[in-house]
Amino acid sequence: MSSTIALSCEQYTWGDYETWEENFRCELIDGIVYLMAPPTISHQDVVGMIYSELRIKLKGKKCKPFVSQIGVRLFPLANKADRDVLLPDIIVVCDEAKLVNDAACESAPDVVFEVLSPSTKPMDLKIKKQLYKQAGVKEYWIVAKDHAIRWIWSDDRDDELRFMRVNGVISMAIETLSLSIELDV
Repeated sequence: MSSTIALSCEQYTWGDYETWEENFRCELIDGIVYLMAPPTISHQDVVGMIYSELRIKLKGKKCKPFVSQIGVRLFPLANKADRDVLLPDIIVVCDEAKLVNDAACESAPDVVFEVLSPSTKPMDLKIKKQLYKQAGVKEYWIVAKDHAIRWIWSDDRDDELRFMRVNGVISMAIETLSLSIELDV
């Protein structure tokens, strides 16, 4: 994506967020609205490759992949006062109870994938990474042109591992889902 810009310093909640138009692309982090530019074609190409691989390999299993524009309420509150709503590129959810509200994933997905863009790099590698970890995401992936980085935060682990592109392919071992995918990027 091309950029992420804070809209204002006013504080908003999920209650506000769910009233906004569907095509208003933004994330809510600590109550602040961050606008999101439309993704580039190359960005969506990589997102599509990951999603397609996951969709095929998870068919018939309890875990389901979802692609862009699915809101994730990391810390949902019954009164809708939660202040963090993210729009990851791809999520995988293994607990149907998190999908009861058709408007968003309620709580941390099991696995999150973000395709790295130069302008979103600080947000993806620092702020979102920390939020996902705090919320209980088990595995977080950042995918770039020549490598992918995986963090695993489960069973008292805090592991980071890089997967480099070799002969044009990034082979990614997704431990939480017990599967591997290959990206020809």
